[in-house]
Amino acid sequence: QVQLVESGGGLVQAGDSLRLSCAASGRTFSTYRMGWFRSAPGKEREFVASIRWTSESRYYADSVKGRFTISRDNAKNTVYLQMNSLKPEDTAVYYCATDSYGKTVGGGYERWDQYDYWGQGTQVTVSS
Repeated sequence: QVQLVESGGGLVQAGDSLRLSCAASGRTFSTYRMGWFRSAPGKEREFVASIRWTSESRYYADSVKGRFTISRDNAKNTVYLQMNSLKPEDTAVYYCATDSYGKTVGGGYERWDQYDYWGQGTQVTVSS
């Protein structure tokens, strides 16, 4: 089992920045990839970004590319999402998740059903 705890959400204005954190504990040694997803009212859960746990391989959704940066600190078992130039359409609950069994080895990093463990989410609200 892996436990994930997100933090860093809040209410900001358009153009501001936020950094989300996701601290992992438990069976983290087998983590293959970590991802960030978001869920807005009336919308399906959406892929935001992912990072391999042991390489620099990163992927981003087109909607956040150039504005968001995913990073990790293996020593702290923590993954971050730096969000710059925030827009009202970024408003959502943001979740981190782990692929703990290598399901995304051949692809599918953008599919939420390829991730095994999820945090409780943190709310990000961007006002115009």
